[in-house]
Amino acid sequence: MPSNKGFSRRDRVSEQIRRELAEVIRSELKDPRVGMISLTEVEVSPDYAHAKVYFSSMAGSDTLDSVQAGLQQASGFLRSVLGRRISIHMIPQLHFVFDDSLERGAQISKLISEAAAISDQSEEPDQA
Repeated sequence: MPSNKGFSRRDRVSEQIRRELAEVIRSELKDPRVGMISLTEVEVSPDYAHAKVYFSSMAGSDTLDSVQAGLQQASGFLRSVLGRRISIHMIPQLHFVFDDSLERGAQISKLISEAAAISDQSEEPDQA
């Protein structure tokens, strides 16, 4: 009887790929276009042939195309390093996808703060 502790093998492989890629990008990737990025999630296909690597960048949306191009150009190097670091039958093709959830979260927080400030102003009693 297999024991499932909440994570499938694919989930564990995805997380291991995310951790290893983050380390390799931080310490070994020398492409100046990539800069400081965070890998937010990796989704591996059921056949392990492809992996969507979601990333966020604090550099701003004007450099997004350049960052994505740098990552895609480095994908062969990244796969070869992954092949040495993790032991799975097939190292998936890497597809980099910008994850704007952090940006959207910051925008929503800003809007909530602005709405709260306006609400606080309208609730203050007049001191006349």
